Amino acid sequence: MNLRPEQLISQLDKPLGPLYILHGNEPLLVLEAGDAIRAAARKQGYAEREVLVAGQGFRWTDLHSAAGNLSLFGASKLVDLRIPNGKPGRDGGEALQRYARHLDEGVVTLITLPEMDWATRKAAWFVALSEAGVVVELNAPERERLPDWLARRLAAQQQKASPDALAFIADHIEGNLLAAHQEILKLGLLHPPGELSLEAVRDAVLNVARYDVDKLRNAMLEGDAARCARLLEGLKGEGEAPPLVLWAVANEIRTLARLRMGVDDGQPLQGLFKAERVFEERRKQAIQRALQRLTSASLRTAILHAARIDRMIKGLTTGDVWDEFLQLCLRLCRGAAQAPARR
Repeated sequence: MNLRPEQLISQLDKPLGPLYILHGNEPLLVLEAGDAIRAAARKQGYAEREVLVAGQGFRWTDLHSAAGNLSLFGASKLVDLRIPNGKPGRDGGEALQRYARHLDEGVVTLITLPEMDWATRKAAWFVALSEAGVVVELNAPERERLPDWLARRLAAQQQKASPDALAFIADHIEGNLLAAHQEILKLGLLHPPGELSLEAVRDAVLNVARYDVDKLRNAMLEGDAARCARLLEGLKGEGEAPPLVLWAVANEIRTLARLRMGVDDGQPLQGLFKAERVFEERRKQAIQRALQRLTSASLRTAILHAARIDRMIKGLTTGDVWDEFLQLCLRLCRGAAQAPARR
């Protein structure tokens, strides 16, 4: 059974199931969900707990031993299995399938994984676990949903803030949910319950955003020029290597160009997505919106612009690399065909 993160807490008020699987791209949320399950287990009498970490040299027979080795002083136990790399290997996969088929009475098993890609989710071991237990996927909220996430966190400590204040916090903690959690707690310590003013939020919240090139690509697809500018400034400030930024941006442009050409030739977009190995639904939607404003001509011009930046990085021509990145992103956000980039 698959549960949304917000459904988990109410589910834990009921008798615990035999197996819980947590995975996702946000360590803070995975940790909090695991803590909630562990707290519920203690409350329901699962006094004994054994932690197993499936790293190099881990013996999968230890998992079965842990489940079957109940203490003389208690009849209930929590087996806390962590697979940091999300790859149990052949032996581990077979062991997990056997384990899922024979869950012991009086034992609750919590399995913690990192983010699972689409191929791993189809692996026999993951399917077996999913069919036998409760699966919760815990990913960081998307940028547009981040203010709502912050508002819920504030409400939990009896505080609230205006949309402008929430947007200010979101801009300053983007990509760093642990820091966001810490900033919310700090606001709870500095101010009493009730409404927080924008001024109070500005005074308290530090700029702890963490930027990466994937967020830049997403902002570019969405046509969000202001966010592109902010992300580029952050990447520059953090000393990100220009070749890595160029690789990410240029690769996205080439993908868009091939998709645009295929659509112009009358090919079905879903087939083109498969050929380009675009599987994530959210990314498909963002690309579709980008294709609505981008023409083959504008994408060819963008490729020429990326080539100019490449020569600039290699020292073959002069110019400000980061300014050119900004101009390229703005070109793609606007979507209109521009004059060819200077050579």
